This record gives sequence, C-alpha cells and structure tokens, in this order.
Amino acid sequence: MSHTLAALSAAAPLAAGWTVHGLWQQRLIDRAERDDLTGLPRRAAFEKSAARILRKTRRDVVATLVIDLDGFKQVNDIHGHAASDTAIREIGRRLAQWAEPLATVARLGGDEFAAVIRCPDPETVRGELTHLHQWLCSPVTYDGLPLPLGASIGAYLHTHRPAVDLSAALRVADEVMYGVKQTGDGWSITHTLNPSYRTVNGRRDGRRGTHLDAEGGTT
Repeated sequence: MSHTLAALSAAAPLAAGWTVHGLWQQRLIDRAERDDLTGLPRRAAFEKSAARILRKTRRDVVATLVIDLDGFKQVNDIHGHAASDTAIREIGRRLAQWAEPLATVARLGGDEFAAVIRCPDPETVRGELTHLHQWLCSPVTYDGLPLPLGASIGAYLHTHRPAVDLSAALRVADEVMYGVKQTGDGWSITHTLNPSYRTVNGRRDGRRGTHLDAEGGTT
C-alpha cells in the first residue's frame, strides 16, 4: 500500500503539470484564432462556428452578413491610426455583444466584418439588421471627439434546407453590401445565391484583394 501511495504522490505533480500545460496550449490556440485588435474570431474559427449554426438550424432562418464601415478611411487619414484602432475595437465590442446568443461574428480584415445569425423568421432578421445598423452608426468617441462612422450591411437570407455553403453565402452578401454602400441604404437582403458581378480569384470583381498589382501584391 505504501508503494502505491508513494507512486500516486509522485504522479500527482506530473499530472498537475500536464493539466497546466494543456490549458496553456489551449489559451495559445484560442489567442491565435482571435483577432488581436477586437478579440473577435478570425476567418477559420468563424467558419467553424458558422458551420455549427448552419447544421443545427431546423425551422429557423439563417442570415449571412458582410459588414463594411463607412467613412473609415477618412477617420484614419484625418485622426490617425490610434483613432481608427479605437473605432475598430469599439465596433468589434458592439458586434460581439449583438451576436449573443444566436449569432457568430468575425473580423475579416481592415474595417470588414462577417456574421451568421439564426432567427425564428425573416421579420426578426430585418429587425435585427435595423437594430445592428443603428448601433454601428452611433458615435464612437476618440479623444473627446465623435468619429464620423457609418456601416453598410449586406445579407443573404437562407430559409430552406439543405444548408447553404458559407462561402457562397458570404459571396452574395458581399455583393449586396457593395450595392448598399453605393446607395447609402444602410442594409439590404437577398434571397438568391446567383452572383451579379464577375468573379476574380473567387471574389467579387473590384473588391479589395481580387487583383494582383504590378509588384505582385493585392489591391
């Protein structure tokens, strides 16, 4: 018995050490999957959580959103990077709060975000988009000054089975967002997956990141 107790006593610190190591590794993974500025999930983590929402959907409807800030470049040009970082952090905070508990949201990069939301009916989706747009357009303050920001939201509404491909839904939601940005309508919804714009490298023609510049980068 004494040998057994001694062995268990010796193993206890080792087991505790592996537990701490495992938690530490999980924190590293979680941190790597999140955007440094906003704490929102990055694209890969977002796709996983969005897929879970799509799989679990039965009677609910699902909306896939692409959100782009209006006036962000002017904020950066006039007030500087610190102000634009403040704006992105605050928008990320609002999106994270809005997303609970029926949505998942991510920062795709720059001033662009995406979300997938589950609602009981299309009318609820419209109400959520109205509320979200109003909230994103409410003032963000930096150094005592309100930053002139707005938002354009495009959404693809999926109301039937089988589950839609997330990439296709994001593609058309991006198109709708682009149209909203031209008209200033705030938000709009499409029910079709048929793209209206030519695709370049799997993305809307004219969208940031679709063309190679002369030096091999993207524009």
